[in-house]
Amino acid sequence: MSSISRRRFLQGTLAAGAAASLPSFYINKALAQEQNLRIYAWAGYFTDEMLADFRDKTGINATFTPYGTNDELMNSLRASDGSGFDVIMPTVDRVPGYLDHELVQPLDESRIKWAGCLESAIEGSRVGGVVDGKRYFAPSDWGTEAIAFDRQYAAIDPANLSYGDLWNPENGQGVTVRGHSALVGIGLWLQAQGKLPRPLLESYQSEVAMRANFDVILEEAVKHKGLIAQYWNTENEAQAAFRTNGAVIGQTWDSTAFRLQSEGMDIGYAAPKEGALAWMEGFVIPRNAQNVDAVYELINWYYTPEAGAMFVKSTGYNSTSVGAEKLLPEATRRFFEQSYTQEDLANLWWWPIQEPWYVALRNEYQDRYLSA
Repeated sequence: MSSISRRRFLQGTLAAGAAASLPSFYINKALAQEQNLRIYAWAGYFTDEMLADFRDKTGINATFTPYGTNDELMNSLRASDGSGFDVIMPTVDRVPGYLDHELVQPLDESRIKWAGCLESAIEGSRVGGVVDGKRYFAPSDWGTEAIAFDRQYAAIDPANLSYGDLWNPENGQGVTVRGHSALVGIGLWLQAQGKLPRPLLESYQSEVAMRANFDVILEEAVKHKGLIAQYWNTENEAQAAFRTNGAVIGQTWDSTAFRLQSEGMDIGYAAPKEGALAWMEGFVIPRNAQNVDAVYELINWYYTPEAGAMFVKSTGYNSTSVGAEKLLPEATRRFFEQSYTQEDLANLWWWPIQEPWYVALRNEYQDRYLSA
């Protein structure tokens, strides 16, 4: 995604104005009661409250099946040849991979109430979400992966935070990271020191260049492996690292710190100077979805302030629904304000499109890191 569209996305997010008017849900209620919308999304993304509100607004019953990683989602859809679910929620950088395997179908944009979605998010999701002139992705939320830390025990300087602070021996064996994204964080740290053979972002265009970078990154990662308290792959695992397994600092999603804070733990969250890793997720329709009409109702329901606010309160992530921020609790707004400065938001490192060759290579080096 271009730096211009990324910048415009954040400007649109911060400057979102009055809430859009509620859409009219037009599906025939009698028909809706006979349908069952099958949602396959990240764990925690649909609460009982949200499903009940969706049913009250549209008459559609929905079932929610959770997954924990993009790879789990991709593997499930490939195993079923794009069947089994009516809507999925991948990150935008992974959408082209689903097209390579012919697993998803383009959206009928005329059926979506786009006025309820931040215009900046619509524009910002064109790279990855629009392929060969067809849109496959309706943006739902965005968030970051940066540094979570125990304010009492982590050895950091919040004003000069770096991915390299994860590997400060003063933190003891108290680090938690996700294998493949830890390698990217280390890569950004090494790049800032001029120690990578190729620019990291550019190497996503070439397997040869990426392998050259990963060789250097892996060597550095293995040096510090003794500081790891726990690796994580899912949200629950990241939280458990701090809650019960001795982590005092980690490279985690923003939601990890948000949820631990909500439990009363003194966990901070901040972007390192190299840039927080940023991502966007959205609604995508599998090729063999059975209830496509209901999917459009779900998207239009989500693009209301009330639904967007319920999502944020559940996850801690940032909704693309216009006006959602006005309905959030004070604690949620305060977490965002305390976690990001304006400079942090201008310095986000957005995940580039992850082609299948990159995912395979990434997993190879992650496996080598974990088994070293």
